[in-house]
Amino acid sequence: MDGRDRDGLQTGPIRAGLIRKSEEPMPTGCTRRKFLTDCGRCALLTAALTPFTRPLAGSHAAAQELRKGYLEKKLSPYFTALESGSIRCELCPHGCEVAPGERGRCEVRENIDGRYYSLVYGNPCAVHVDPIEKKPFFHLLPATQSFSLATAGCNLDCKFCQNWEISQARPEQTLNYALSPDQVVQLARRYQCPSIASTYVEPTIFFEYLLDIARAARAAGLLKVMHSNGFINEAPLRELCRFLDAACIDLKAFNDGTYRELTGGRLQPVLDTLTRLKSLGVHTEIVNLVVPGKNDDLKEITAMSRWIREHLGADTPLHFTRFYPRYQLKSLPPTPIETLERARAAAMGEGLHYVYVGNVPDHPGQHTICPGCRQVVIRRVGYQVDPSHLKDGRCDRCGQAIAGRWHSAGTG
Repeated sequence: MDGRDRDGLQTGPIRAGLIRKSEEPMPTGCTRRKFLTDCGRCALLTAALTPFTRPLAGSHAAAQELRKGYLEKKLSPYFTALESGSIRCELCPHGCEVAPGERGRCEVRENIDGRYYSLVYGNPCAVHVDPIEKKPFFHLLPATQSFSLATAGCNLDCKFCQNWEISQARPEQTLNYALSPDQVVQLARRYQCPSIASTYVEPTIFFEYLLDIARAARAAGLLKVMHSNGFINEAPLRELCRFLDAACIDLKAFNDGTYRELTGGRLQPVLDTLTRLKSLGVHTEIVNLVVPGKNDDLKEITAMSRWIREHLGADTPLHFTRFYPRYQLKSLPPTPIETLERARAAAMGEGLHYVYVGNVPDHPGQHTICPGCRQVVIRRVGYQVDPSHLKDGRCDRCGQAIAGRWHSAGTG
């Protein structure tokens, strides 16, 4: 399985049911030996993969073990009862009407006796410690690690999905951990992660788990972030944003027909999510995976960039990432680097200050450039990140403020 944050940056493999520590240097005080010991088994592999088999600190439970199938269910607060025992889900714009014993499009919510239940609460199938830049967040706590997790399932069916083995699976098809929100926070602290990320699949589908983790993270002084497709209804989004610090949103195209063809979703609900995140003060970055022949029209990219500037502001970070043939689009070529560079130039021509080229190792389009003096403020080579020219959120050369969230919770 490809080690990407959905449509984001490429790394090593993601495997369901494993905690993976990046091969990049550990945070201060967290050595590779300590990480492997804490996980309970030392497996000196190239990718540094270690099963999570040790009980959590302070836990009286037996060692955590991967188990096939969903381990817990929780009643959803977002559904309406209909006639004959059916329900209508109110969580995302699909508005699935689900008969008793059936599931919605996400395959992780089931109508049980006329009530709608999440089947993935506390049951992540992927648990990893990642660089925050992998999400990708380039304007949030640079050079830190984020405790990242996902369950099975998704509410879209993207033909280019990088993690389709879990996003298009039911929870009974994956190996899952039983991890409560409080235990997730404990693990994030253990591995010195100042943030917790819901990612890899669409977090909306495990909304109840996501929300409880966000509450626990806020209480613990950790940031809660998510990488999302933005296909969520207004009421649950507003509830979540009370505890959400940052969102990286996949804006997969700027054409509704392309959205329907490639994802089974629609464009307008995603645009609505972006404007709501802006109005609610959530730090937001945008990813556009540029797929050859599908969403790479330069006029469309220019119109999208103009919309972002006019509705979200010129300081909104935008990542154009390179497509590689995956899942149902294996016949397409990788995105030409020149296409990404033209897209970046078009977006900057529309007045966006922070535009990036992703999934192209060592490309200069990965650096953060000061919009004042045009010097590099944050230099990135892969996941080696040097933010030394960023001082208290400003360029240390000209004093220009650099938009972003540069401090962990509770530090300003």
